[in-house]
Amino acid sequence: MSAVIIYMSLHGCAEKAAILLSEMSWKKVDLVNLKFQDPPRLDNYSTVIIGASVHMGSIQGKIRKFCQEHEWELITKRLGLYLCHMFEGESATRQFNEAYSETLRAHAVAKGLFGGEFNLGKMSSYEKMLIEKAAGITQSVEKLNTRAIEGFGKIIFHLDKS
Repeated sequence: MSAVIIYMSLHGCAEKAAILLSEMSWKKVDLVNLKFQDPPRLDNYSTVIIGASVHMGSIQGKIRKFCQEHEWELITKRLGLYLCHMFEGESATRQFNEAYSETLRAHAVAKGLFGGEFNLGKMSSYEKMLIEKAAGITQSVEKLNTRAIEGFGKIIFHLDKS
């Protein structure tokens, strides 16, 4: 059976992570961005990866709703959960724990905190103003952690260095 990465990306960071992960797999990986696509039927997949990004302190509602509505089915799959974010340490862990239910976190074989980015070129004027006021950011910042993505991919896709 194949794998699917279900994610939502408003400005592209969660999508970059999804693409990098899909390129690591030896098996077929479908990419589903809930911003543009309906959720897939999960019975077609043995591996399901859920990816979200933090905006204004929480993940996208469509991802949250999908996880809630399909939780019973997700815990029958090889599950990976990742989050794109700009915080580090305990704050990042807290955001991850708030993004995904305890049940999903406990079942997931791979969990990833992938860092994030502020891509000002893809933000509205209002978003730029909020980012500048809240974080003092006046130019784009990229902190995507490719090592974390690679480590996650090795776990979820059973990749081995030998």
